Amino acid sequence: MDQGPIDKTSSTRLHRQDGGAVIVLAPRLWWQAIRPRTLSLAAVPVLVGAALAMWQGAQLNGAVLAVTLLAALLIQAATNLLNDAEDAGRGNDGPDRLGPQRITGAGLATSHTVKRSAFLLFALALLAGVLLVLVGGWPILALGLAALLAGWAYSGGPVPLSHTPFGELFVVAFFGIAAVVGTFYLQADRVAPEAWLTGLALGLHAAAVLIMNNIRDREADTLAGRRTLAILLGRKRALLAYGVFMLLPFLVLGLALGATGVGLGWIALPYCAWLAWRAGAQQAGAAMNRQMGLTATAQLLLGGLLTLNLILVSS
Repeated sequence: MDQGPIDKTSSTRLHRQDGGAVIVLAPRLWWQAIRPRTLSLAAVPVLVGAALAMWQGAQLNGAVLAVTLLAALLIQAATNLLNDAEDAGRGNDGPDRLGPQRITGAGLATSHTVKRSAFLLFALALLAGVLLVLVGGWPILALGLAALLAGWAYSGGPVPLSHTPFGELFVVAFFGIAAVVGTFYLQADRVAPEAWLTGLALGLHAAAVLIMNNIRDREADTLAGRRTLAILLGRKRALLAYGVFMLLPFLVLGLALGATGVGLGWIALPYCAWLAWRAGAQQAGAAMNRQMGLTATAQLLLGGLLTLNLILVSS
């Protein structure tokens, strides 16, 4: 899902200040740190939620949609930065890491610097959320505060959610259901069963990315004392869960929107079925990085097609 190792020379700039060398992280390094390939997991549910509201007869408010999208992306980026800093602090991102390099664990930034940047992004998300509260009232206030708290709790605190079997549940709840339902409510000023089910479907695809990540890291996570869902289930059953996460969304969407509502979204089904089959043939370890990237692409493909279809049938 993320890019490869970072070149320490090209990713930092040295400036003289008071006779000492101060390392200033280059923009490319920060871009790497927020894990840009994961940002679609936050953006897609927002876009689908807005398209679903249009399909239900709502008039699209472009300004509200833009602020909603910004808030979602800021929370995702902040969560990624906090995860980078916290995992390094717990000794989980050392040189033997199987996944892409992390800037704190690689010694390219201090934990304090990365955490401070994460909380800055959380603060900006809160500011965007204030604007949304003016539109949606207390339900959006409650949802926004819960999303910020969850973003922190995923990696922070004494028992981070990412260290427990509940990480996938967190992803389904906030990168699926909450994002779609919240966006739908902001656009339509109501909630609908279709929004809840559509959010569940998109959240399952996001959870598939996480469980594949945790299947890859099972051995290292076990040594670190984690109890992720992949560890709890074991490799074979975790891969089965991955297949369910990839294919169940189509059944859920069919029930929620009907064949016409899903429409172009059905095009993504063969690709997701292929990924479910391909996962079982993957070798353990770093070879699964490719599978994670393809899984994120699957959610983007389904969400993009679903958004386009809902816009077309609502016009």
